[in-house]
Amino acid sequence: MKVKVNKEACIGCGACAAICDEFFEINDDGLSQIKIDEENKDLDFVFVKEELQDEVRDAIDSCPTGAIEVNEDSNANN
Repeated sequence: MKVKVNKEACIGCGACAAICDEFFEINDDGLSQIKIDEENKDLDFVFVKEELQDEVRDAIDSCPTGAIEVNEDSNANN
């Protein structure tokens, strides 16, 4: 599973970061972003480690604007 945050849809409510702060954070603009490392910084969609997938799905379900987009294709690069 890979995900990205649609900045146009995000309202910065912080639900995703509250549910899964290992994967999401609030940036300086007050919007959600994925905590990424150097390896993922240029990717559109970021891979979710298996151990975080349940929490990330909970965060996706809790987003009031549907700003977290999912790509289930494990072969997709972005």
